[in-house]
Amino acid sequence: MNRRLGEKGAANTWLIVGIIFISTTVLVAGGLIWALVNYFDQKDNVDTKVSTAVSAAVKTQADKDAAQFEAEDKKPNRQFVGPEDFGELRFDYPKTWSVYINKSALAGGSYEAYLNPVSVPTINDATQYALRVSIQTIDYDKVIAQYTALVKKGDLKSTVVKIADQDGTRLDGSFNKNIRGSAVILKVRDKTIVLRSDAETFKTDFDALIATIKVNL
Repeated sequence: MNRRLGEKGAANTWLIVGIIFISTTVLVAGGLIWALVNYFDQKDNVDTKVSTAVSAAVKTQADKDAAQFEAEDKKPNRQFVGPEDFGELRFDYPKTWSVYINKSALAGGSYEAYLNPVSVPTINDATQYALRVSIQTIDYDKVIAQYTALVKKGDLKSTVVKIADQDGTRLDGSFNKNIRGSAVILKVRDKTIVLRSDAETFKTDFDALIATIKVNL
């Protein structure tokens, strides 16, 4: 009987040892699986972050290169020359722009020219052009008065600028629902020059162009 009890005790001991071993193995395996899953999850997160950072850096550099190429492609500038009896307006503009003279003023009246990258679209009031040039036989104050309501409304901001040794007016903002840009208005003898850019996209070019203006006062 003692022998049977001994055998039964030994069997129970081995059973307990087996259970402990299996449980330990399961726990260890579970821990290893959790560690592996966590590792791969973290690795995926790191890889994603690295990939995102690399993509952002590549895009930033590409945008920088494109902007630099565009700026270089515009050089050297060409010179615009208006009618001699209208003050012989001169300024530099990007060589990638085209010029279209809509009204030459040869038979009197006003002078109109349009400048735009590559080609100049059909002329109308709603189309956005890189630059509109008009020399009008209208008094300077009357031209300024055309924008007074928009300035009071807050659509346009008016500032005094000195161009070609003469004070003029600069307007920035919305001229209408389709045109948001900048304009410079100058008095030349009995005429008024208006240069306007129709989109903020051209602001950098417009500012550079305005700085090169020369006119016979």
